[in-house]
Amino acid sequence: MSAILKLLLGGFGVALFILGAIWALQGAGILNWPADSFMLADRSWALYGAVTAAIGFVLALVSTRINR
Repeated sequence: MSAILKLLLGGFGVALFILGAIWALQGAGILNWPADSFMLADRSWALYGAVTAAIGFVLALVSTRINR
């Protein structure tokens, strides 16, 4: 059971980290893709992305600590 939980938690954490990083970069105006995105250069999305990436990082880190 813990191996499945570890895999799911780690995968979800990595996915959240990547998604949050994309949101943060778009919100900061660094990643201008796609060109018609409503999130471009919007500071609120930079904050949402940073928080999402941080949560994803913590989940991925916690998944490595399961059954240690």
